[in-house]
Amino acid sequence: MTQIQGWAAKSPKAELELISVDLGEIGAEEVEIDIEHCGICHSDLSMINNNWEFTSYPIIPGHEAIGRISAIGKNVKGLKIGQRVGVGWNSGSCMHCTECTTGQHNLCSQALPTIAGGHFGGFANKMRAHWIWVLPLPENLDAASAGPLLCGGITVFAPFLNFDVKPTHHVGVVGIGGLGHLGLKFANAWGCEVTAFTTSESKIDEAKRFGAHNVITSYDTDSILKIANSLDLLLVTVNIPLDWATLLKTLKPNGRLHVVGAVLEPMPIPAMELILGQKSVSGSPTGSPAEMATMLEFAARHNIAPQVEHFPMSKVNDALVHLISGKARYRIVLDADF
Repeated sequence: MTQIQGWAAKSPKAELELISVDLGEIGAEEVEIDIEHCGICHSDLSMINNNWEFTSYPIIPGHEAIGRISAIGKNVKGLKIGQRVGVGWNSGSCMHCTECTTGQHNLCSQALPTIAGGHFGGFANKMRAHWIWVLPLPENLDAASAGPLLCGGITVFAPFLNFDVKPTHHVGVVGIGGLGHLGLKFANAWGCEVTAFTTSESKIDEAKRFGAHNVITSYDTDSILKIANSLDLLLVTVNIPLDWATLLKTLKPNGRLHVVGAVLEPMPIPAMELILGQKSVSGSPTGSPAEMATMLEFAARHNIAPQVEHFPMSKVNDALVHLISGKARYRIVLDADF
């Protein structure tokens, strides 16, 4: 039996409070992790507030967790006690459906989100996950800042793998925030020409430091149209409605507008823009364990790390206020201080 302590919300929009939970006996394929650091993502906030209407309370958020393995079930493969690992958005999947057996575990219809379905996340001293979702951390990645790679990082990295993005391609990234700043870093390291779209002129120099070769103010239609017919991939990392018709004009024939920000409003898409240019609109949810491992290796090789701010985990409510205020630059990491 394992008794854990974690910071939990007991109702929508409630402040988090410290609770104790008995996790019971460890499962045969489970890994138990002593948490060292855990990122805060906007998805944690959405789950705390039940914005997506599938939150179970009490909820212990946190799905960008880094720590060391403290216990393993008898059927766990390839992991050992003491190893530093990370867990992202998912903590389990069925392991027998077509998606799982073809390596697309993140698309499993029974995938278990780390902070849903009664599963407890990383705002705690310990957490558990199925071994396939527990990712060894490359030694040359900074453990204190790596957590956001496990959600924000893989979210913007997976499209490069899934859609055969080439180093000769021109990639646009809409939004210079928690997702977008990582998208710029990955696209630049991939070898692409990179154009950033931002509503804030104050972020222009910063976007260039993150890897953008060009920066466009995304509220200026004329500026956007100046790069018409130039992008192979336009990665949308924001969660607000945009001028989709104008953005589609930036794509080359066969270009793709790919959405990874959780835009909740319907997207009006002009069919003729798609038809005449043979263009695509798509979206994706994080990535598979194999894609996550590739992403971590790529980040380690190219020294890619999120830009983070640190709070002690005991100050999690202050950190959430900082996130809600829009002041985070650009990801927040909680350091366990139980």
